[in-house]
Amino acid sequence: MPNKKSAKKELRKSHKRVKLNSTIKHNLQTLRKQTAKALAAKEAQAKELGAKTIKALDKAAGKGIIKKNTAARTKSRLQKKLNALTK
Repeated sequence: MPNKKSAKKELRKSHKRVKLNSTIKHNLQTLRKQTAKALAAKEAQAKELGAKTIKALDKAAGKGIIKKNTAARTKSRLQKKLNALTK
């Protein structure tokens, strides 16, 4: 347990950030799974789910929740699958 006032505040801030970041990561993972299911079933909504997932990846990378290269790699793989679906 921190002793100084500033350390206590930093701990509170850290807990808030962890909670927010984990929520965003969870939502991102859910979107990725939904998109994968839609792609596997070759559903029409796969394209709009893919767009939502890409937008969420960009936002998470911009905020530093996930690494930029991880977001780029995931987007690239997802886009390849979306392009293969439309062919």
